[in-house]
Amino acid sequence: MTIAHLWKYFRIHPEKALNDFQYQEKHYNQVLALVFAVEEINRDPNLLPNNTLGFHIYNSYPNDVSTLESSLMWLSGKEVAIPNYHCIQKKGKSLAVIGGAHSDLSVQMASLLELYKFPQISYGPFDSILTDKVHFPSVYQLSPKDSTLALGMVQLMVHFNWTWVGMVITDNTRGESFLLEMREEMAKKGVCVASIERVPPSEKYTINSNYEIMQKIDGFSANVIVVYGDTNSLRTLQYAQLPYVIWSKVWITTSHWDFTIRPHGMDVSSFNGALIFSGRRKEIPSFKTFLRTVKPAKYPEDMFLKSFWHSAFQCPFDTSKWEQDVCSHNASLEMLPLRYFDMSMSSQSYNVYNAVYAVAWALHQLLIARSETEYLKDEGSLVLYPWKLHSPLRNIQFNNSVGDQVFLNEKSIPLANYDINNFVDYYNGTEVLVKVGEFIPQAPLGEDFSIRGNAITWTQFDKEIPRSVCSESCGSGFRKSFLQGKAICCFDCIPCPEGEISNQTDMEQCIACPEDEYSNKERNRCLPKVEIFLKFEEPLGMTLTCTTLVICLVTVLIIGIFVKYQDTPIVKANNITISYILLFSLSQCFLSSLLFIGKPTLATCLLQQTVFGITFTMAISSILAKTITVVLAFKAIRPGSHRRKWMGSKTPISIILICSLIQVILCGIWLLVSPPFPDTDLHSEPEHILLKCNEGSLIAFYSVLGYMGFLALGTFTVAFLARNLPDTFNETKLITFSMLVFCSVWISFLPTYQSTKGKMMVAVEVFSILSSSGGLLVCIFIPKCYVILLRPQWNTQEWVNHKPYARGCHHSKTGPPVS
Repeated sequence: MTIAHLWKYFRIHPEKALNDFQYQEKHYNQVLALVFAVEEINRDPNLLPNNTLGFHIYNSYPNDVSTLESSLMWLSGKEVAIPNYHCIQKKGKSLAVIGGAHSDLSVQMASLLELYKFPQISYGPFDSILTDKVHFPSVYQLSPKDSTLALGMVQLMVHFNWTWVGMVITDNTRGESFLLEMREEMAKKGVCVASIERVPPSEKYTINSNYEIMQKIDGFSANVIVVYGDTNSLRTLQYAQLPYVIWSKVWITTSHWDFTIRPHGMDVSSFNGALIFSGRRKEIPSFKTFLRTVKPAKYPEDMFLKSFWHSAFQCPFDTSKWEQDVCSHNASLEMLPLRYFDMSMSSQSYNVYNAVYAVAWALHQLLIARSETEYLKDEGSLVLYPWKLHSPLRNIQFNNSVGDQVFLNEKSIPLANYDINNFVDYYNGTEVLVKVGEFIPQAPLGEDFSIRGNAITWTQFDKEIPRSVCSESCGSGFRKSFLQGKAICCFDCIPCPEGEISNQTDMEQCIACPEDEYSNKERNRCLPKVEIFLKFEEPLGMTLTCTTLVICLVTVLIIGIFVKYQDTPIVKANNITISYILLFSLSQCFLSSLLFIGKPTLATCLLQQTVFGITFTMAISSILAKTITVVLAFKAIRPGSHRRKWMGSKTPISIILICSLIQVILCGIWLLVSPPFPDTDLHSEPEHILLKCNEGSLIAFYSVLGYMGFLALGTFTVAFLARNLPDTFNETKLITFSMLVFCSVWISFLPTYQSTKGKMMVAVEVFSILSSSGGLLVCIFIPKCYVILLRPQWNTQEWVNHKPYARGCHHSKTGPPVS
């Protein structure tokens, strides 16, 4: 077996998208990766010993007809495509195809190559469509799965708080699939798609449509644009840069749309600061050394290299006319800027390199298994058929020269790892790709994504991180209020209500503070509530306490006056025993107000309402007894009246005891069934915890108050009806006025009590107790004390006999009243 025979019968064919001279430099790195791999394999004495690999390079075009025509030309071996024809002058028969810079090309080629069972190794982005072995049994993929690309891009958006993002995709199935993946990941992270622009196939572009596309993208409300597609399908977007430049957008894209290496005259000012997700790869040893040696003189039969040299160094096609100063032998690929040629191995070039080795390893296995080969008797050489490569290719697994594992079985292909590169176009024309981060989906959560924001160069107008939001962030103390009919990224910020906080930005709901805490004015912290109650030592409590003691002391003094002057007519006019009971009840009413001041305890809570209810009932029933006594006195003086038997001290005492006993029974039932107890009010005042007494049974509470109101109303009615009796023995006018004051105080108490909060409610109740009791004391007893102390001449029997019809406490022109 000679080397010539193998060159004759075995060749590898890579399709390359070298459609025109403008795009040759864009893809020539992949051609050189193929040449480098073939030469490296041919130098390896162990991989294919005594055998040499060869290759053919054919153009492919971004349309179905041209791709099929190119494939037929390769199969027939002639410049004219002839189906089912093989030129006998062709130097060899190829066994495999390395082709498919993107899945559309692979699909177009597979429709023809499958008829001849040619293995096709696609080096373009991984596409799940090609994993369908029913329709594409002879297509193999090398690229890592990019199913996590959308996740990585969204993590980048979240890192920089970009929540309002535009999308530019190719108008095909792969573009729509990526858009669906992006929408799902963005929805999980609260990122919204602001606008979508679908770029038509490149063969349909026109200058006018280019301008319209760029004008639409420039009109996006989002400042961040995600571009997804391959080089050919996005040629429209690249050429659109010629008449229209966008200055203010941040572009996120992949290395599959490689605008860094581009046709001459293409302006990339719009893409300055772009962030590019490119597949992670290791640098192949000696690849750059190989690139430095590449010259047309080294490969004189390579027409593509001559075209590239012409495009890159402005050399004529005729090598004999190359001038020494312009196209000298010292010219090297290393001299070219990034826009012409990238000395590092791109992800697609890396896949081409691995694809060549995959075929070589498959051949290696066939050569070892001699039983699977056949010999031509007339030539005595080894004959290999393309279909025989399928079995080893399906199970191929090897480590390349940098230690990476290579698989062609889709089930074993790993997820892609990404480097995040920043494209920088300096003012002096220098262009660089700077690695600023990486995304490794297999890494533990929190370690899978990293970015160095300070290493990123943004657009020409943005020195800081650009913002791309529909609505500005809601700071602490505010929450989002989503706008009806708009995306969730568009919202208003409204402050948290009282008792709720938001201590983070962009919270959708405010957090309620615990019941024993309240929200501060900024609504970003919960502070502990302070316990409050009406204290004796505070000014209000001290004022009410002193007032209570003073009024109580006045009541005691009045009792003393009545005791001292108990034999005078004005004291004896109405039952003195009832007067003493009333004065004692009033003094206890005053003192009962002290039970409402101070920290509530179980004892004070039990005594507050019961003492208040019983003492006030005694006071009102005493006034009722006084009123009935006056009425009976006038009725009994009529001749033959049967009411004389009711005169005396037993009747009023009985009234007081019966009325008070009913209240005592009500209070007893209250204490037995559901007594009052110390409680806390957490809601009346936002910043305080009010310590108070809970009434327990509201029915019992309102029964006690209702009974008191009933007695007060009855007393007022009786006194009002008896107000016109002769003055000498009548004090019903004073009683009527005192009960009017009493009822007015408690009627006005109800709305006032309900409109106040906190300890002021207790103060209002104490004030009502003092004012109502004081009204009774002043209206009934102060006029009597006035006469006793300041007008003693009116307090004699002679004066009473002289003015038999003096009216109560009314000051007539002829003299004082007598009661």
